[in-house]
Amino acid sequence: MADSLLKQAAPEKLTPKDFKSDQEVRWCPGCGDHGVLNSVQKAMALMGKPKEDFAVISGIGCSSRFPYYMDTYGFHSIHGRAAAIASGAKSANPDLEILQVSGDGDALAIGGNHFIHAVRRNIDMTILLFNNEIYGLTKGQYSPTSKHGMVTKTSPFGTIEQPFHPAELALGAQSKFYARSIDTNIKLTSEILLDATKHRGTSIVEVLQNCVIYNDGAHSLITDKNTKEEYQLVLRHGERMIFGKEKNKGLVMGGNGKLVVVTIGEHGITEQDILIHDAHTPDPHMHWLLSNMTAPEYPVALGVIRDVAALSYEEKMVQQIKDVQAQSSIKCMDDLLNSGDTWEVE
Repeated sequence: MADSLLKQAAPEKLTPKDFKSDQEVRWCPGCGDHGVLNSVQKAMALMGKPKEDFAVISGIGCSSRFPYYMDTYGFHSIHGRAAAIASGAKSANPDLEILQVSGDGDALAIGGNHFIHAVRRNIDMTILLFNNEIYGLTKGQYSPTSKHGMVTKTSPFGTIEQPFHPAELALGAQSKFYARSIDTNIKLTSEILLDATKHRGTSIVEVLQNCVIYNDGAHSLITDKNTKEEYQLVLRHGERMIFGKEKNKGLVMGGNGKLVVVTIGEHGITEQDILIHDAHTPDPHMHWLLSNMTAPEYPVALGVIRDVAALSYEEKMVQQIKDVQAQSSIKCMDDLLNSGDTWEVE
């Protein structure tokens, strides 16, 4: 009898397949979105939560079709407003696991204000930011993250604008969690998403994603099988920042306050000289340096770059309500005691 009750109480073990909807996935063949979808479904299965505890909320864009392909609660909202709707959903139901899915155009152009204020408020949700450096759904216009000089349909002679660096923007908005992955690494993206959901507050996961139609090869230097090991630095808290095909390259701090790439075994450099990653330090300076590294001068930092503990918006909101209720009760009692009325206790 006891064994039977335990089996009934045990949560159902879900698989990635359980999170797949019955809808046809309508992204272009070879699109990086497919890999990210698989990463999310894998991560959700590992979280051990029922499907009803998840809500996937998106804006407008190729990546924003995401809710249709997830067998969870979902909301396909309007352009740039996913963060606002996700913030409301989380505030109304703090128990929901919110995944906001946005592209670089949706989140950082029309949705830019919502993005920075969700980060500033530290709403407890995960923002999955697809960065392919182009507008894909509207057929190839340059986006807020397109590289300077990029030729597109709306910049036929090359864009003259300086691009946003998403991590720099987030850190400026006081982000407590920032991570980066690539669409081709499903395992790493899943690991990062698990860390992101454990973090209390706004977790931003930037995924460098390839648009095969309008910006193919945007991240090829760090994804090509012949060069990726030389230009990917996967950060792990408490471990030395070592990378390279031979695992013999690393980062040290130069005298000018800038990071320097060195080779272990050359010029007296040993493994002990290589910097150790500290994702938990509140000081964002090193996180800013790491997140702004670009190839080929530096490797591109992947993994959890910043993970700093802080109270989330919902935690502070619930505590404030309790405080106000307590103060109101005390004031009400004081008013009664000072009213001059006589109270009899039976």
